[in-house]
Amino acid sequence: MTKRFIAPLAALALVVVPAVAQAQAGGSATGGSAGSAAAGGTSASTVGTGGTSTGANGATGSSLATGGSAAGGKTMDRSHVNETGNGGLNGQSKAMAHDGGTFSKSHTKTKVKDGEVESRTKAMSHEPGSKPVKSTTTTGQ
Repeated sequence: MTKRFIAPLAALALVVVPAVAQAQAGGSATGGSAGSAAAGGTSASTVGTGGTSTGANGATGSSLATGGSAAGGKTMDRSHVNETGNGGLNGQSKAMAHDGGTFSKSHTKTKVKDGEVESRTKAMSHEPGSKPVKSTTTTGQ
């Protein structure tokens, strides 16, 4: 079991990490997205990043990393990466924390295929009596 520590959060906050720049040249690409949400004493963050490159001999190599974490109240976080069978990779991370009616959540999906990387992160936080705060960060779509 992993223990997690978080400094108390006094106010509602939402932080969005800008999407990583995507560069394509000769069948190569890198990119990713990340997001974080916090409300009351809860917070959740996810990130996904990938890269693909085709060599002079036509062989393609790809990588994908994704992860997330949540803190405060009751938490849940999970991540997984799958091969598509066509040389591509798909990854997904979800993180959520809730304490009564206050909650924070973040969800990142990342896809890597020949010469392309797509990533989208949606984050949201909410405290009772306030409007939900939402954000979306996208790369390569």
